[in-house]
Amino acid sequence: MKYRQLTLEKRYQISALRKLGKNQSYIANEIGVHKATICRELSRNSLTKYSAEAAHVTARIRHKKKPRKIRLTQAIKVYIGQKLKEHWSPQQISGRLHVDKNLFISHETIYQYIYKNLRQGGTLYKNLRHQNKKYTRRSSQYKTRGQIKGRVSIEERPSIVETYSRIGDVEIDTVIGKGHKGAIVTIVDRKSKFSLFKIVDSKQALPVKNALIDLMNPIKDYIYTVTSDNGKEFSFHPAFNQ
Repeated sequence: MKYRQLTLEKRYQISALRKLGKNQSYIANEIGVHKATICRELSRNSLTKYSAEAAHVTARIRHKKKPRKIRLTQAIKVYIGQKLKEHWSPQQISGRLHVDKNLFISHETIYQYIYKNLRQGGTLYKNLRHQNKKYTRRSSQYKTRGQIKGRVSIEERPSIVETYSRIGDVEIDTVIGKGHKGAIVTIVDRKSKFSLFKIVDSKQALPVKNALIDLMNPIKDYIYTVTSDNGKEFSFHPAFNQ
């Protein structure tokens, strides 16, 4: 049985059956939904007791706040261009679009836009760290910019990471400050796009390592994997991967 969005009427039925002491399996069969639907509904909306009205309002708000997957508009293209000039990576742009504008535009879509711009004679690619080098997806073979001691190949990363199906698989990166003064260290969760940032004086490995430790300490118990590029600023990765 497929998941169905609950109506207010069905939520009243859930409330009434709960008051009669019926279990989740009984309620699911009675109103014609999967047991998992009832489980999710009750876990999302029950603190002390289930309220049909409160659950319905909460569901409508949650649905309204869902990120919208949309095509690139001219305004978004301008935003991407501005952030690229500030040396933001496509991953960081994707994360900020989600946080600031509630828009879900993957970094892959941004890369595709950049290279379409290149084919049309544009120069957006010049703001990428690898500039005109051929872009390969993260699941492809990575070519290193140098050897980092203890580096683990991306090919050894669990396959679940590529599905974007769980919270706790994070990507780390750095953004160079204006005029190449200072930098911002970033952590972005691949699924939720939850982001953390810290300003550092330079892009050197030691301050980047210290910033990542500070950012990760409060959430380290929830992190499964950490992905970075092969930049030497991440050469201390064993220290913040523990």
